[in-house]
Amino acid sequence: MASPHGTEKELAAAGQAWLRQHLGLAVPQPAVRSFCGPGSRRTIHDGDQTSEFYPPRYWPGEAVLDHLKFSLKHEALDLRIIVATLHRLPPMDLLAWIKDAPTSKYTRQIWFLYEHFTGQHLDLPDLTMGSYVPAIDPARHVTAGSRNSPRHRVYNNLIGGKRLAVIVRRTPKLESLMSVDIEAAVLAVVDRYDPDLIRRATSYLYTKETRSSFAIEGEKPSAQRTERFISALRRAVDFDPVDRSALIALQNQIVEARYAAHDWRDFQNFVSETTPDFEERIHYICPRPQDVPDLIRGWQFMADTLEDDTAIPPVLAAAIVSFAFVFIHPFEDGNGRIHRFLINSVLARRGAIPDGFIFPVSASILRQKLVYDRVLEQFSAPLLDLIAWHWQGRDLVVENDTAILYRYFDATAQAEFLYERVIDTIANDLREELRFLSVFDKATAAMREIVDMPDRRLHLFFKLCLQNAGRLSRGRRDDFPELTDGEIAALEQAIADARAEG
Repeated sequence: MASPHGTEKELAAAGQAWLRQHLGLAVPQPAVRSFCGPGSRRTIHDGDQTSEFYPPRYWPGEAVLDHLKFSLKHEALDLRIIVATLHRLPPMDLLAWIKDAPTSKYTRQIWFLYEHFTGQHLDLPDLTMGSYVPAIDPARHVTAGSRNSPRHRVYNNLIGGKRLAVIVRRTPKLESLMSVDIEAAVLAVVDRYDPDLIRRATSYLYTKETRSSFAIEGEKPSAQRTERFISALRRAVDFDPVDRSALIALQNQIVEARYAAHDWRDFQNFVSETTPDFEERIHYICPRPQDVPDLIRGWQFMADTLEDDTAIPPVLAAAIVSFAFVFIHPFEDGNGRIHRFLINSVLARRGAIPDGFIFPVSASILRQKLVYDRVLEQFSAPLLDLIAWHWQGRDLVVENDTAILYRYFDATAQAEFLYERVIDTIANDLREELRFLSVFDKATAAMREIVDMPDRRLHLFFKLCLQNAGRLSRGRRDDFPELTDGEIAALEQAIADARAEG
């Protein structure tokens, strides 16, 4: 597109949208696209896409470095575009550009990002003067705790490293969700009940999380598989993602023995559905097997640094670590369950969950399964048009280099989704289970004062009443021939009183 010069009617892509178009980068569109042209400065949101419009005076120029600078100055970054562009820069052009203004904020940022992501060391002396500037703008992005780079006088606040890094944009929605004090919200619910009731509720919540996690994948686990997953969840706080053997052992524990892995997968994996005519409809093509070890090393580095990074809230850390893992898909089976296991593991290790406790977040995810699928597809769907592949017999073969598509991504949608699900879990699953047990204890104690029934009969009466708005239905009256109508009415009233007290 031509650049705007006042009288032109045409809008021109700028910044990252220009870089992607001008360089022909085989990466998805950025979440935020910028345009220059006639009209006032304005922002338009259309679903997942945001368009920023700038008057002609903002036009950065005709050079790649001009648009890189525009991106750093005005845009939330898309690391796929930024890194792919940096790899295309002729070192001598960049060297000359840096020498022209070596202490400029944007010069230093580009210099740092170039050497960080390409591994190329430019023939330049280290800076010795000037205050430090951030690698990326903390006003537009959620950023990690800083690590100084004295050579560039830049503090590295990227989430992740060279092998794997994510961007999380500071959207109004995410800012609002991040303002919720998760730990305080949990304590506000838990502190109302005695420790024994908490212990009993926790035991059930482990089972609920397990069954829900399997149900998300359309599976109903056997009693043995359920117990194995519960056992893993109970040790989630001690799970170390940097320990390769621990990750493989976890996979072995939660899948059938015949699908137990001994290493990262060495074959091309994909997610599909079989159509009525027995064709495979591809939904997601996983990273190539030769890329998996390096991606996992990047994932482990990121998970390790997020462990103690107080700049990243626990829920956000859980979203980044868990979704990055499932996108890598390092095993043939169990990736989704490990992904959801990691949510609880990170939350527990970061202290967002009381000791020994668990969030049945999978139950909340299951209730919003369509939204969950859409969040996964926000990552996977744009990749399908960028991956060249063919069938070789029954095997899918990827023809092009796709590592950058998985190495860097925008995790904003995933972060927003997990925050909503954690908040929903606290407000509903956690609160409801504790309230149910409290009502059950109060009701059954009062019911025993009326009729000293065996536990099995008492629990059945309670259950049937709850299923019928607090009353024993006429159809189930014959199940309790030993009770008088007066006793039944008194028992129903005891349940009603317990429910009223909460």
